[in-house]
Amino acid sequence: MHINATLINLYNVCKRELWLHANGIRFEHTSDLVYDGRLIHENTYPQRSERYEELEVDGCKIDFYDARNKIIHEIKRSDKVERAHEWQVKYYMYVLEQNGIEGVTGLLEYPTLRHTAKVVITDDDRQKIKAMKQDILGIIRSDDCPPVINGRICKNCSYYEFCYVSETES
Repeated sequence: MHINATLINLYNVCKRELWLHANGIRFEHTSDLVYDGRLIHENTYPQRSERYEELEVDGCKIDFYDARNKIIHEIKRSDKVERAHEWQVKYYMYVLEQNGIEGVTGLLEYPTLRHTAKVVITDDDRQKIKAMKQDILGIIRSDDCPPVINGRICKNCSYYEFCYVSETES
Protein backbone atom coordinates (compact mmCIF):
# COMPACT_ATOMS: atom_id res chain seq x y z
CA MET A 1 0.00 0.00 0.00
CA HIS A 2 1.31 3.41 -0.95
CA ILE A 3 0.99 6.12 1.70
CA ASN A 4 -0.33 9.43 0.41
CA ALA A 5 -1.19 12.82 1.95
CA THR A 6 -4.88 11.92 2.34
CA LEU A 7 -3.92 9.00 4.57
CA ILE A 8 -1.60 11.25 6.61
CA ASN A 9 -4.48 13.72 7.02
CA LEU A 10 -6.93 10.99 8.07
CA TYR A 11 -4.39 9.49 10.48
CA ASN A 12 -4.45 12.81 12.34
CA VAL A 13 -8.26 13.02 12.34
CA CYS A 14 -9.70 9.52 12.75
CA LYS A 15 -7.95 6.19 12.44
CA ARG A 16 -11.31 4.50 11.79
CA GLU A 17 -11.93 6.70 8.74
CA LEU A 18 -8.34 6.04 7.66
CA TRP A 19 -8.91 2.27 7.77
CA LEU A 20 -12.25 2.50 5.97
CA HIS A 21 -10.91 4.84 3.27
CA ALA A 22 -7.78 2.75 2.67
CA ASN A 23 -9.87 -0.41 2.45
CA GLY A 24 -12.15 1.02 -0.24
CA ILE A 25 -15.15 1.96 1.91
CA ARG A 26 -15.86 5.54 0.87
CA PHE A 27 -18.72 7.91 1.57
CA GLU A 28 -17.20 11.28 0.61
CA HIS A 29 -19.40 11.45 -2.48
CA THR A 30 -22.47 11.68 -0.21
CA SER A 31 -21.20 14.62 1.87
CA ASP A 32 -22.40 18.18 1.33
CA LEU A 33 -19.37 19.44 3.26
CA VAL A 34 -16.98 17.64 0.92
CA TYR A 35 -18.88 19.11 -2.03
CA ASP A 36 -18.69 22.62 -0.50
CA GLY A 37 -14.95 22.16 0.01
CA ARG A 38 -14.53 21.19 -3.64
CA LEU A 39 -16.46 24.28 -4.77
CA ILE A 40 -14.35 26.54 -2.56
CA HIS A 41 -11.20 24.94 -3.91
CA GLU A 42 -12.28 25.29 -7.54
CA ASN A 43 -13.74 28.81 -7.36
CA THR A 44 -11.78 30.79 -4.77
CA TYR A 45 -8.58 31.46 -6.69
CA PRO A 46 -9.42 31.07 -10.40
CA GLN A 47 -6.22 32.85 -11.52
CA ARG A 48 -4.02 30.27 -9.78
CA SER A 49 -4.32 27.69 -12.52
CA GLU A 50 -2.51 30.12 -14.80
CA ARG A 51 0.32 31.00 -12.39
CA TYR A 52 0.87 27.82 -10.40
CA GLU A 53 1.13 24.26 -11.52
CA GLU A 54 -0.51 21.09 -10.36
CA LEU A 55 2.19 18.71 -9.25
CA GLU A 56 1.85 14.96 -8.86
CA VAL A 57 4.73 13.07 -7.26
CA ASP A 58 4.85 9.67 -5.54
CA GLY A 59 1.06 9.40 -5.37
CA CYS A 60 0.62 12.89 -3.93
CA LYS A 61 -1.35 15.45 -5.90
CA ILE A 62 -0.50 19.02 -4.96
CA ASP A 63 -3.12 21.28 -6.48
CA PHE A 64 -1.25 24.58 -6.38
CA TYR A 65 2.55 24.62 -6.35
CA ASP A 66 4.50 27.82 -6.90
CA ALA A 67 7.70 26.32 -8.32
CA ARG A 68 9.54 29.64 -8.51
CA ASN A 69 9.08 30.42 -4.81
CA LYS A 70 8.78 26.75 -3.70
CA ILE A 71 5.45 27.26 -1.94
CA ILE A 72 2.67 24.70 -1.63
CA HIS A 73 -0.79 26.31 -1.43
CA GLU A 74 -3.40 24.09 0.22
CA ILE A 75 -6.99 25.38 0.31
CA LYS A 76 -9.35 24.10 2.98
CA ARG A 77 -12.96 24.82 3.84
CA SER A 78 -12.61 24.91 7.63
CA ASP A 79 -9.84 24.92 10.21
CA LYS A 80 -11.58 22.46 12.55
CA VAL A 81 -8.87 19.87 11.89
CA GLU A 82 -6.05 22.33 11.17
CA ARG A 83 -3.47 20.05 12.77
CA ALA A 84 -4.32 17.33 10.23
CA HIS A 85 -4.10 19.88 7.42
CA GLU A 86 -0.65 20.92 8.65
CA TRP A 87 0.57 17.32 8.60
CA GLN A 88 -0.84 16.88 5.10
CA VAL A 89 1.20 19.86 3.86
CA LYS A 90 4.27 18.69 5.80
CA TYR A 91 3.92 15.34 4.07
CA TYR A 92 3.87 17.09 0.69
CA MET A 93 7.10 18.86 1.70
CA TYR A 94 8.60 15.57 2.86
CA VAL A 95 7.77 13.87 -0.44
CA LEU A 96 9.22 16.76 -2.43
CA GLU A 97 12.43 16.57 -0.36
CA GLN A 98 12.61 12.82 -1.02
CA ASN A 99 12.54 13.75 -4.71
CA GLY A 100 15.32 16.34 -4.48
CA ILE A 101 13.27 19.54 -4.06
CA GLU A 102 14.63 21.31 -0.96
CA GLY A 103 13.48 24.46 0.83
CA VAL A 104 9.75 24.13 0.23
CA THR A 105 7.28 25.89 2.52
CA GLY A 106 3.52 25.70 2.65
CA LEU A 107 0.50 27.92 3.08
CA LEU A 108 -2.75 26.64 4.47
CA GLU A 109 -5.50 28.87 3.17
CA TYR A 110 -8.99 29.07 4.62
CA PRO A 111 -10.72 31.53 2.27
CA THR A 112 -14.12 31.49 3.99
CA LEU A 113 -12.41 32.33 7.29
CA ARG A 114 -9.98 34.79 5.70
CA HIS A 115 -7.17 32.99 7.48
CA THR A 116 -3.80 31.79 6.23
CA ALA A 117 -1.22 29.77 8.15
CA LYS A 118 2.39 29.19 7.15
CA VAL A 119 3.65 25.61 7.38
CA VAL A 120 7.29 24.56 7.71
CA ILE A 121 8.85 21.16 8.26
CA THR A 122 11.48 20.36 10.88
CA ASP A 123 13.81 17.41 11.41
CA ASP A 124 11.53 16.28 14.24
CA ASP A 125 8.55 16.41 11.82
CA ARG A 126 10.44 14.23 9.34
CA GLN A 127 10.98 11.60 12.03
CA LYS A 128 7.32 11.78 13.03
CA ILE A 129 6.28 11.30 9.40
CA LYS A 130 8.39 8.14 9.17
CA ALA A 131 6.72 6.83 12.33
CA MET A 132 3.24 7.82 11.04
CA LYS A 133 3.85 5.93 7.81
CA GLN A 134 4.69 2.75 9.73
CA ASP A 135 1.68 3.16 12.01
CA ILE A 136 -0.61 3.82 9.04
CA LEU A 137 0.58 0.64 7.33
CA GLY A 138 -0.18 -1.30 10.52
CA ILE A 139 -3.68 0.20 10.75
CA ILE A 140 -4.45 -0.46 7.08
CA ARG A 141 -3.22 -4.06 7.20
CA SER A 142 -5.23 -4.87 10.31
CA ASP A 143 -8.23 -7.13 9.88
CA ASP A 144 -10.10 -5.05 12.45
CA CYS A 145 -11.56 -1.61 11.86
CA PRO A 146 -10.51 0.81 14.65
CA PRO A 147 -13.23 1.86 17.10
CA VAL A 148 -15.45 4.93 16.78
CA ILE A 149 -13.74 7.99 18.30
CA ASN A 150 -16.91 9.77 19.53
CA GLY A 151 -15.42 13.17 18.73
CA ARG A 152 -17.08 16.51 18.10
CA ILE A 153 -16.10 16.27 14.44
CA CYS A 154 -18.02 13.01 13.98
CA LYS A 155 -21.39 14.73 13.47
CA ASN A 156 -20.18 16.34 10.23
CA CYS A 157 -18.31 13.31 8.91
CA SER A 158 -19.41 11.55 5.74
CA TYR A 159 -18.99 8.26 7.64
CA TYR A 160 -21.32 9.32 10.49
CA GLU A 161 -24.20 7.00 9.62
CA PHE A 162 -21.83 4.11 8.99
CA CYS A 163 -20.27 4.55 12.44
CA TYR A 164 -23.29 5.48 14.53
CA VAL A 165 -26.40 3.86 13.08
CA SER A 166 -26.62 0.45 14.70
CA GLU A 167 -28.26 -2.49 13.08
CA THR A 168 -31.02 -4.31 14.89
CA GLU A 169 -31.27 -8.05 14.80
CA SER A 170 -34.59 -9.53 13.69
